[in-house]
Amino acid sequence: MNNKDFEKTLVAFTDGSSLGNPGPGGWGAVLVSPRIGEVIELGGSKPQTTNNEMELTAIVSILSYAVNNTEPLHIFTDSQYAINGITKWVHGWVKNGWRTKDGQAVKNMFLFKTMHELVNERGVEKVHWHHVRGHVGVPGNERVDDIARWFAEGQDVPLYRGNLVDYDIQNIMSFEVDQQAQAKKTSKGKAAYSYLSLIDGMLEKHTTWTDCEARVKGNKAKFKKAISAEHEQEIMNEWGV
Repeated sequence: MNNKDFEKTLVAFTDGSSLGNPGPGGWGAVLVSPRIGEVIELGGSKPQTTNNEMELTAIVSILSYAVNNTEPLHIFTDSQYAINGITKWVHGWVKNGWRTKDGQAVKNMFLFKTMHELVNERGVEKVHWHHVRGHVGVPGNERVDDIARWFAEGQDVPLYRGNLVDYDIQNIMSFEVDQQAQAKKTSKGKAAYSYLSLIDGMLEKHTTWTDCEARVKGNKAKFKKAISAEHEQEIMNEWGV
């Protein structure tokens, strides 16, 4: 994909985050209109929520904001849950009165209903869904991840609205994966060297995920798995500890 593919469209990046699941959460979105050279950032928070709820909230917010614009909309998200829900599962949910096959009410029903209505109003053929893996260096995805996380942490987040040429992220329309970031991402399946948690500036190292989870659950915290001593130090440098 390149910029010419999106000259007469809207391009959106969305993400959601929760510190604990459930826990305090945030969502972020960036809407780009290449035709008129405009960028709009959106975001918000909720004191008690889940990652999936925040992912869906970001998408619904973009669809709502762009409801009066008739251009095709390309939505980039790292949430397979959101994409599968709105493109595959929703048909069965509607048929079953918004219940799953086993008769249970659909989780996040209100958000999926709203999303379904907004997509149909715009025209299903005018909404294009793109899955982008998180934390692989795609600038738009990295930006909305930051916005969502900052809101989840309770930070005061300045949101940009203005000309594309003045936007700090000049490569926002780049979709190339950063190979170094991709390599780090693939470490997800590797054995843990340690688990790190940070609460109120206090860092702790844990030998098991169970111990780490016990500390961060229900708290405003940062946590991450390290796969080596070098990676552990890198995380601490990133956190400023």
